[in-house]
Amino acid sequence: MPTPRPLQATPVLLGALDTSIQCGFPSPAQAQQHKRLDLNDLLIHQPEASYVVRVRGPSMRDAGIEEGDHVVVDRSLSPKHGRIVLAVVDGDYTIKRLYQQAGEIKLQAANPQFADLVFKEGQELVVWGVVTWVLKNLLPV
Repeated sequence: MPTPRPLQATPVLLGALDTSIQCGFPSPAQAQQHKRLDLNDLLIHQPEASYVVRVRGPSMRDAGIEEGDHVVVDRSLSPKHGRIVLAVVDGDYTIKRLYQQAGEIKLQAANPQFADLVFKEGQELVVWGVVTWVLKNLLPV
């Protein structure tokens, strides 16, 4: 996999309603103002350290990250226990949940069909960045 390139800070403006929308039972229509929302402001905190990566494989499906999704990865965030990270293990990229407790470090899949990555002597783990967003296409392909 080639090294991802940083995101561009060119504004990506979409129309946005100045309200949140109920996902349960509908509520009566409210007066709403239309405004423009820059996706960079929503998705990217550090443009020079942010990347979009396409997901391959089902190992994180139970965390809502599926084949073909895109994730936003921020290299400026600290990898901490419980965060989903983009890691490099023995030269290969992978997306997993970081487990870092009581001196034990491993990468956990979010699919019971995949074993955790537990590190052996001599194996190299580099946490490349922290996954901050999952972007999904909800239309049939």
